[in-house]
Amino acid sequence: MTPAETPTVFVVDDDPSVRASIQGLLKSASLRSESFGTAEEFLRSKRPDVPSCLVLDVHIPIIFITGHGDIPMTVKAMKSGAVEFLTKPFDDQDLLNAIHQALDRDRAARRQQSNFAGLRKCYEALSEREREVMGLVVSGMLNKQIAFELGISEITVKIHRGHVMRKMQADSLADLVRMSSKLELPPDKK
Repeated sequence: MTPAETPTVFVVDDDPSVRASIQGLLKSASLRSESFGTAEEFLRSKRPDVPSCLVLDVHIPIIFITGHGDIPMTVKAMKSGAVEFLTKPFDDQDLLNAIHQALDRDRAARRQQSNFAGLRKCYEALSEREREVMGLVVSGMLNKQIAFELGISEITVKIHRGHVMRKMQADSLADLVRMSSKLELPPDKK
């Protein structure tokens, strides 16, 4: 195969280590690749007129449009997270409906991501001792038991517990348990 015919895999990912890892995999499979840190870099690049495909780190919902789709292709796209798979020619309203659905899905994902980032920030504001107390509190232990476990007074536990509730912006113990669950903290890190 001449260089002009060599297939190329284009990799777009904002994480340099992921790009390097994928390129290493492709090289080990004797596949030529080019990588880009952003979609903009990829779009600005001069791409050779050779067989190619795109490996893309996607953070937003996708609507596929094709003139040559079939059922297996549609199923695969939907299982991979596509919002919609439209075949040409498509109805304008179908495209608009898919766009609104994609925007709603992305809006919800961004809200969830923002909430999680805020929760993580609150957790990171806790001292090491407050994290220990939080873990024991959400495991169901009483203040007296926590004090014995940590070798501190019950009053000190109450103070730490109050700091945890305030810093985590938890209104109740149940709220704190839900937060701990969302953070997916390992048992020894709660």
